[in-house]
Amino acid sequence: MFLLNVLLALAWSALSAQFDPPNLIFGFLLGYLVLWLTVRGENRSYFTRVPRVLSFMAFFLKELVKANLNLAITVLRRDMNLKPGVVAVPIDLPNDAAITLLVNLVTLTPGTLALDVSSDRMMVYIHTLNASDPQEFRRYMQEGFVRRVKELFQ
Repeated sequence: MFLLNVLLALAWSALSAQFDPPNLIFGFLLGYLVLWLTVRGENRSYFTRVPRVLSFMAFFLKELVKANLNLAITVLRRDMNLKPGVVAVPIDLPNDAAITLLVNLVTLTPGTLALDVSSDRMMVYIHTLNASDPQEFRRYMQEGFVRRVKELFQ
């Protein structure tokens, strides 16, 4: 379904003779609407997955910008006031792909680094530059990244 949606977006851009990003995005959205109106049966899961993926991408971009700004402010302060540490964050993810995505996203976020996953795959160890309140960091990770990755793989 995704490939068909991309092909519809490319067809729209070809018909309008404009291959710029706004036109491709509009073509993708238009193709999504056409597919939503015409597809019946078992292929309907695509229409719940695309909004989830878009929501997840928006969430991650927001967190990425927030983390960059926080780190820049911390570094530019006269007293950096860093309290680095390793925090164990419980995870309940359905498969290895979800765990891999979580670990990579944590590592991409400035100020955090995923160090290891427990052998039972129920805990991820994350190094953070601000471990002054481990419970708060654990809650932030579980309600943000872990919950959203889990929703993405359902």
